[in-house]
Amino acid sequence: MRTMKKLNFVILATGLIAGAANAQLRVEISGVGSNQIPVAVAAFVDEGQSPTKISQVIKTDLERSGAFKVIDAGTVSDINNIDLSSYKGRGADALVVGTVQKGANGAFDVRYKLMSTVQNSKLSQLDQQAPAQFTRLAGHKIADDVYEKLTGVRGIFATRIAYVTQQGRSYRLEVADSDGDNIQLALSSNEPIISPSWSPDGTKVAYVSFEQKKPVIYVQNLITRQRTVIANEKGSNSAPAWSPDGSRIAVALSKTGNTQIFVANSSGGGLRRVSNSSGIDTEPQFSADGQSIYFTSDRSGNPQIYKMSANGGDAQRVTFKGGYNISPRVSSDGKSLAYISQRGGAFQLYVLDLASGQELRLSDNTNDQAPSFAPNGKYILYSTESGGRKALAVVSVDGRVKQRLTIQAGAIKEPTWGPFMK
Repeated sequence: MRTMKKLNFVILATGLIAGAANAQLRVEISGVGSNQIPVAVAAFVDEGQSPTKISQVIKTDLERSGAFKVIDAGTVSDINNIDLSSYKGRGADALVVGTVQKGANGAFDVRYKLMSTVQNSKLSQLDQQAPAQFTRLAGHKIADDVYEKLTGVRGIFATRIAYVTQQGRSYRLEVADSDGDNIQLALSSNEPIISPSWSPDGTKVAYVSFEQKKPVIYVQNLITRQRTVIANEKGSNSAPAWSPDGSRIAVALSKTGNTQIFVANSSGGGLRRVSNSSGIDTEPQFSADGQSIYFTSDRSGNPQIYKMSANGGDAQRVTFKGGYNISPRVSSDGKSLAYISQRGGAFQLYVLDLASGQELRLSDNTNDQAPSFAPNGKYILYSTESGGRKALAVVSVDGRVKQRLTIQAGAIKEPTWGPFMK
């Protein structure tokens, strides 16, 4: 089936954010999936005229997913006349081929085909018109299509991540591609920035800034750079989290004494309290359907994760293993809960199957923080520490595939994985 698709470059035009970051993320990959799919990827015809070697972006994306064994197919000069049996003989179940042509307007026409060597047929085709600065994105989109057609799960290579870097007294809120490339600066400050959280449409980020010498919650439009104050109440304002429809933001405020959960309009105003305990209730996260809020509370004596209606009311305890569980994050399908658990003196990433109650430890490190699901629910991004140095890590939900993202100088922390883009 032929698919025609033109990339939406308006919403994704984060190049409008002033000041690209200097430090580049370095990605290290370890581990593979349990059943890797062998895929041959050919160099795209005339891709040398593009600022991006698109076939290399595709190869790297597929390799770091852990789901594929990538085979170098060399160059295919005629993508309409291919002997698929030769690639099947090399062990490939599928073949990726494509062409790149520069148009009169300076944009590039990127065409690709995914061929099945097993069925001797075409599985997918995608045509894109990409301005020069978005040719990497075109490669990510193709990798997403390959991933989805061969696994049945939507790919996340064209998504974005946000995180905070710290070097001395300099803090930067940055946005990057999911592979750590194409870094853009959203905010720079001499005071701490914490708890970034993506809006469901990927155009805004909520975060906490200490630039007023106290924690204040803002929402920033990544395209216009307009900022809106969501909560600047007496005491601490922290832990913003968006509702799935983008209309509300849950926050943790200490305005009433002990920290409690409140919900505000995402445009500002409409603040109302939804938790009411004698303990500390914090780190709210909406459920996938927006009807409930997961949060951390010490109402049982030690921090544990609870769930209540998004309108408030009685709460039910969710975590029972381990005496210290914090930072709940819910997968997009509502089936899994990621969190940080302290056991044996180590803070480590766990994932809980909400239906069965079965949990799995995903990290061997000792100081993990701030988990965030990929929008397809198959990977978790989090902050960790090794050798006294803060870094970001990505792990598949089965624990088999692991990535590590570092920068040359300073610390990198407070990660959040952005949504699928339209």
